[in-house]
Amino acid sequence: MKLTIGQAADYVGVTIRAVRHYHQRGLLPEPERDFSGYRRYDANDVVDLIKIKTLADAGVPLRRIKDLLKAESGEFSDAVSQIDAALKAKIRDLREQRRRIAGLVGGDLLFLPANIAELLDGLRAIGVSERTIRIERDGWILLAARYREAAGQAAHEKFKALADPGFREVYLAYDRAADWDPADPRLDQVADLILAFAARYQPGPDASPPDLTDDQLTVALMSPPGNLPPAWQRLNELITRRRSG
Repeated sequence: MKLTIGQAADYVGVTIRAVRHYHQRGLLPEPERDFSGYRRYDANDVVDLIKIKTLADAGVPLRRIKDLLKAESGEFSDAVSQIDAALKAKIRDLREQRRRIAGLVGGDLLFLPANIAELLDGLRAIGVSERTIRIERDGWILLAARYREAAGQAAHEKFKALADPGFREVYLAYDRAADWDPADPRLDQVADLILAFAARYQPGPDASPPDLTDDQLTVALMSPPGNLPPAWQRLNELITRRRSG
């Protein structure tokens, strides 16, 4: 008994479109048409179709199936082993992608060491604006890309410093100043506040960020022109002038 394409597809559990696709890819020879003009599939065709579906369901690329159908036992085993190895590598890649996607839920943890993400969360907790956190986060991302361990340690020390009310006051004052006019006289007060805190602040042994003396590329990336609000640029100038004076 010979089957129509629809009967053959239904018997194997594929669509008619899939059968035609297998014909186009050269995986399944097209049977001759009968006197009524319809193609009829015999038992051998159905067996081949079952093999193609089984291999495709196992994850074998269609481009490899044609060769596998013609392979001898030894060649078939070797080819399947290669396909299995490729699938294992793909599974590893997919697992890594899942890990990274899961990291998106953690926000900053996707891009930064846990210590730096902890610092950013600490800044949010005391009311620092997302604008300021975003600017600081981008700087940490650049720094951690080349100095991950040292950057993480420095961020951890900075996080511990947030327990100091004076440190929190400095951070919030600097944050609020971002929207001020560069000529605002209150910037002088903020500069005094920052310098007074710096004079008494005793950082931990790991509080200093990595030494970038010989890394001008990172310095340039972390200090692009116009990256800071004009008021912050003015505030930094005031602090630098008073320190040098």
